[in-house]
Formats: sequence, C-alpha cells, structure tokens
Amino acid sequence: MTAEFPLTWLYVPGDHPDVVLKALASGADVVLIDLEDAVAPDRKEYARAATADLLSEPPPVPVHVRVNPLDSPLAEADLKTLSPLRGLSGIRLPKVTSPDEVVRVAEGVTPAEGGAIPLFALLESALGVEHAFAIASAHRALRGISLGEADLRADLGVREDAGLDWCRARVIVAARAAGLPPPAQSVYPDIRDVEGLAASCAHGRTLGFLGRAAIHPRQLPIIERAYLPTPAEIESAEAVIKAAAGAPGAQALPDGRFIDAAVVTGAHRTLALARRLG
Repeated sequence: MTAEFPLTWLYVPGDHPDVVLKALASGADVVLIDLEDAVAPDRKEYARAATADLLSEPPPVPVHVRVNPLDSPLAEADLKTLSPLRGLSGIRLPKVTSPDEVVRVAEGVTPAEGGAIPLFALLESALGVEHAFAIASAHRALRGISLGEADLRADLGVREDAGLDWCRARVIVAARAAGLPPPAQSVYPDIRDVEGLAASCAHGRTLGFLGRAAIHPRQLPIIERAYLPTPAEIESAEAVIKAAAGAPGAQALPDGRFIDAAVVTGAHRTLALARRLG
C-alpha cells in the first residue's frame, strides 16, 4: 500500500462486520464501509452501531465511511456518531449536488483529535457533475471527488458505457483544477467479468483516473495491475529523471522526446507508483 497514491478502494456493507474484518485483510489500500446503498432500511441503525464499534480504535488500514444521503435524518446521525471516532480516516458524501453541502458537513463534524476530517464527494447526478469544480473547491477539508456511475447512468439515461466519458473527463479536470488528486474510477459491477474490468481500467487510465473502487476482493489485483506502470514506462521515467538531473531547463532526450518540468513531474509520479512493485 502507498498512502501517497492509493489505487484500490474496497466497498463493504456496514451491517456485516465479519465482511468488514475480511476486507481489512484483503490488501485494499482503503476500505470503504457503506451505510447507504448496500444496507437495507431496517439495518441502518445496526450498521451504524457496528461501524462505530469497529472504529473505536484505528484499524490496520485506512477506513472511510459512506454515510447516508445528506438530506436524510440518517446522515445527521451517521455524522454525529462516527466523526469523533479515532479509527475514522475519511467520510464519503453520497449524491452531492452543491458546494453548500460540503461546507455544511465540514463545519458541522467534530473530529477525534482536532484538525479536519477528510471528506470525499460522490457526484451521482447531472447537477452534481455540472457543479463539479465548485464542489471540488468548496472547502479545505474536501480531499477528493469521484463519480457514482450507477446513479449517474440512470439520471442521464445512458445505455452505453462510453456515454459517460464526458462526465468522467469533467470530474477529472475539476479535481485537478481544484488541486485535488486524480479521482478513482467508479466500481465495475460485474465481479465475474475479469477481462471487462481490466479493459475498463485501461480506458480509465487513459482518461486520467488513478485507481478504482471495487466491490469484491478478487477485483483488487486486476485494478492494481492496470494502474501500475509497465516496465517500459518505468524505464522511460528513469531516463527523464536522469536527463533532468544532468541539465536544468527544457531539453530533448536522445530519442527525440522533449522534456520540461511537467514531464519531469509525471516521471516522478510514475516512479512513486513503481515503488509498489518493489
């Protein structure tokens, strides 16, 4: 795992603490306990209590909690119960449509030991995507934005996966413009379709995503493999860093590739990711 560049985020239902414990040992960079879509209405109270019990002390890997929709009384109870817990590393806010929602949560939660609880906004509607940059830059406590593609697909009436590419690009640009890390891809719903997941991750990488949320541990190594640099990319990055160290300013490599500060920054990120390979 690398704290600087998490690549895998594993969703688990909050009303199954045994599954959560397995997720903590799955190798995921971040475990996402879900109190929203994955939990039936009559199990919400139990899910919150079970999650609070688990997060009373810091777990072995970072744990984020996706709370219930912000316009529901359940969300208020989720935030009040969970925000003071020492084991909480982040809160994921579902169905965000405006920066005001982020500000209200950021200024209303009480972290365990001062500072601010990292918040992550999920944009799951046309309105949320339309306000992507305003949401991304709403508050210093916001550390990331990403898409919730199942709801977004339904809102837009999109049938083909490629129909979401404009929204994906919009969110990636908004995140970077606000100084946030590249977003992680939304979940791939078919846990049996290994080839489809790999192809989807490869496409997401070309768009500018970094890493992906998963709904089953078997998806984790596929996601990580897709987002780690190839040997050729590592070799190229090393050549860029070596050339940049030898002479300041923009220049060309022997093979004709032009490098400048932006290319060097990208090379450093490639090598940081490569360290996961040992």
